[in-house]
Amino acid sequence: MMRLRQDFNLHTSRPSLSMIGNLVAKLSQMLDAGRDNALLRFSLGNEYLKAGDAGHAVEHLRAAVKHDPAYSAAWKLLGRALADNGQLQDALAAYREGIRVAEHKGDKQAAKEMTVFARRIEKQLKPGQD
Repeated sequence: MMRLRQDFNLHTSRPSLSMIGNLVAKLSQMLDAGRDNALLRFSLGNEYLKAGDAGHAVEHLRAAVKHDPAYSAAWKLLGRALADNGQLQDALAAYREGIRVAEHKGDKQAAKEMTVFARRIEKQLKPGQD
């Protein structure tokens, strides 16, 4: 029973910064080797965001949507990274483009989520609202 609990905790805990750093290093090596594509950039952006580095996350997520403008998950994560980086207008624009892309692809769940995030930002940007 104790062993099962330990295994469960191992798989449900958040990755450590050193684990994230190792993964970023491996993904960066792939990028340096010329394997630049939307999924690799999305993965790098995701890992940088987990590490709390929204600036680098934005850089890679912008590259991801440049590689594949129809990558709705990348638009959603880009919006989050921009918001975390304090770039609310840009985050709102990313969410709006992501909503357009997701609706066009029929990705209803992603469109709904980005709509909620966009509305939150719109409320933040309107002066005089709670």
